[in-house]
Amino acid sequence: MGGTGTLKAVLFDRDGTLVVDVPYNGDPQLVRPMDGALSALRKVREAGLATGVVSNQSGVARGLLTLEQVASVNSRVEQVLGPFDVWEICPHGPADGCECRKPAPGMILSACRRLGVAPEESAFVGDIGADIEAATAAGSRAVLVPTPVTRQEEIDAAEVVAPNLSHAVELLLRGHIAPEKTTNRQDAPA
Repeated sequence: MGGTGTLKAVLFDRDGTLVVDVPYNGDPQLVRPMDGALSALRKVREAGLATGVVSNQSGVARGLLTLEQVASVNSRVEQVLGPFDVWEICPHGPADGCECRKPAPGMILSACRRLGVAPEESAFVGDIGADIEAATAAGSRAVLVPTPVTRQEEIDAAEVVAPNLSHAVELLLRGHIAPEKTTNRQDAPA
C-alpha cells in the first residue's frame, strides 16, 4: 500500500464533497460529480483502500424526500463514481438527538465497524465543520475541502485543509495526516 501507513479506508461526505450539492436532492438526474472526484476515488481504490460515503440526509426527517429517493440518488452516485464499500446515511433532523447525525461520530464509527477497520485506520473527507468534528470525535483522520458554502470559522478550525478532493487524497495517500490531533495545522498549497 505504499505510503499509506495504517490507513485502510477513506470515507467521504456525499453532497458538496463527492457530488455537487443540490439541497435535499431526491432526483438521481441531478447528480453531478465534483471536479476531480472520479480520479481521486480511482487513486484511493488503486491503493487498495476501502471507500465509503457518510451523509446526513435530514430531508427525510423534514418530509422533503423519502429513503427510496435517497437510495436512488446514492445508486446514481455509484453509477457515476463507481462502487463504494459502505454507505452510512442519517435520515434524522438536527433536533432528533441521534448518535449518527454529523457532527456526532456514529456513522463514521459504524462504517469502520462494517469495514472491519479501527477508526484511527480511516480518514474522512468533507466540506463543512460538522464533517471534521465527526471525524475528530471518531478518532479518524480528517480533511476539509472547502466549497463556497464552507464558513470561514470552519476553515480556521480545521487541522488539515486541502484546496480540492484530489489534493486531499494525495495528502492521505502520502501519509501526511496522522489520526490524532496534531499541533501543526496543514494548509495545502493550491
